[in-house]
Amino acid sequence: MIIGRKDEQAELRRAYESEYSEFVAVTGRRRIGKTFLVRETFNYTFAFQHSGLANQKTRVQLQEFRQSLIKSGLKKCRVPADWFDAFFLLSELLDQQGKGKKVVFIDELPWMDAPRSNFVSALEHFWNAYASARKDILLIICGSATSWIINNVFRNHGGLHNRVTHRIHLAPFTLGECEAYARSQHLLMSRYDVLECYMVMGGIPFYWSLLERGRSLAQNIDALFFSPMGKLHYEYSELYDSLFKNPEPYLQIVSTLGTKRIGMTREELVNEGGITNNGQLSRILEDLEACGFIRRYVYQGIKRSNAIFQLMDNYTLFYYKFLHNHADVGENYWSANVNTPVRNAWEGLAFERVCFEHVREIKQALGISGVSTRVYSWRVKDDPVYGEGGQVDMVIDRSDQVVNLCEMKFSTKEYAIEKTDDDSLRHKAGRFREAQKSHKAVHLTFITPFGVKQNTYQYSVQNVITADDLFKE
Repeated sequence: MIIGRKDEQAELRRAYESEYSEFVAVTGRRRIGKTFLVRETFNYTFAFQHSGLANQKTRVQLQEFRQSLIKSGLKKCRVPADWFDAFFLLSELLDQQGKGKKVVFIDELPWMDAPRSNFVSALEHFWNAYASARKDILLIICGSATSWIINNVFRNHGGLHNRVTHRIHLAPFTLGECEAYARSQHLLMSRYDVLECYMVMGGIPFYWSLLERGRSLAQNIDALFFSPMGKLHYEYSELYDSLFKNPEPYLQIVSTLGTKRIGMTREELVNEGGITNNGQLSRILEDLEACGFIRRYVYQGIKRSNAIFQLMDNYTLFYYKFLHNHADVGENYWSANVNTPVRNAWEGLAFERVCFEHVREIKQALGISGVSTRVYSWRVKDDPVYGEGGQVDMVIDRSDQVVNLCEMKFSTKEYAIEKTDDDSLRHKAGRFREAQKSHKAVHLTFITPFGVKQNTYQYSVQNVITADDLFKE
């Protein structure tokens, strides 16, 4: 049973039904469900299926490729001499099969590219000289090492340049999809539980599959993260090892960004992380952004060269807050530390990230799904005339002459807007109007899990968005 992924399945079916050969690349981080999606869509039936081996030499990779050829029906198959020979044998196998579209699924493709193997050149030759010259081949490549596929396939300047006909990138589940998944697994979770779990591990399907029935969410988090034998206790290093062939520089940037909530400029990264400012840094930042670990944003009016890079991956941020260099916290840390300052601070920041991951749902709750918008962050410095500066993390600038200034507040109950909140909101709105010199109506928008409590200051905001709104598809 596949939760969500309707657009991705439709894309795969269109490729299958095409009158020409098609080349599909499925990307996404480790544990996101790439292999499951492809196998379920084609009912586990392929003309040829193979999966690369992690950290193995070319000789071993070729031996395993031979085994996959034999399993798919190529009898008396020799061990290929090299990758050109391996793809020649694959073409022989496909020639022996009948009419109809032949689905070739190569999983964990980046692992097959051992040093000096000429794997990419052989793949180029197979597609250009054989598959694209026919009308009956659907080649699907897949792999967790998204950066490898981006750099060697999408950005290829040789024979694979612009050869991929369908790019499918699997994003994490939304809150609504996580709720549907929990229901399918018969996990009795309230929406608050789903929200908190999402704040911890994001929308990664495999992580959610580890939750056990009969345990509270706190017990599950303790068992998965804080127990020395927990299945996610050592996930951090495995995650980045699987995505990047040389993970150390990526980890250096991620660990540096993990120290600052709002993120860092490139200059700050270089100075505070001791990172060399060169072309490699640009490539690493692009790779991390493509994999969804960081986001690049600019405050309105700031040049793109001064963009801020912010760590956004829920699991990574949870790891840095509670597990990194905290070996002695204890196996029941999460259950024993409810409503503590450190956890309350984390909840506020984690909820902000969840909101940024659900901008589409926020727009739907505002009734502006069909309205053209720009979403950005805004801040202004202190001014001797206008007074204290201000900052808004999420601004939804609409083409219908309205701007939503979104204030995100985490709370375990209805949030009571107090006078200090009211003063702050009015000040931000005033500074925004003054700084932007905008004639658009400014709507103060409050995003909080259980809504706003009725009191004198509830009318400070024009729109209130709750957790229930974030769950709607």
